[in-house]
Amino acid sequence: MEKEKLPEEQMIVRDYLARQRTTLANDRTLLSYIRTSLYFLVSGTALMEVNVLSHISDLGYLAFALSIGLMFLGFFNYFKVKKKLKKGVYNTM
Repeated sequence: MEKEKLPEEQMIVRDYLARQRTTLANDRTLLSYIRTSLYFLVSGTALMEVNVLSHISDLGYLAFALSIGLMFLGFFNYFKVKKKLKKGVYNTM
């Protein structure tokens, strides 16, 4: 059963604060994806600079690919959840 989206004027404080917490959690999740992506980027750069072990540089390329993938996944997830929050669809998240 789907609930109707309440206008801001009809919401009680508890519902308004819950909506704000959910929005902030979505923002924190995006920042976590970005942070993890940057960790993989830095790790990939470090692995690319290791000249002693040539087979390790392949892991650097993998880390770069994971970094880009995580960045896209994070932004995709962020905008998907943001759109659902804007519509007021909470049960299907």
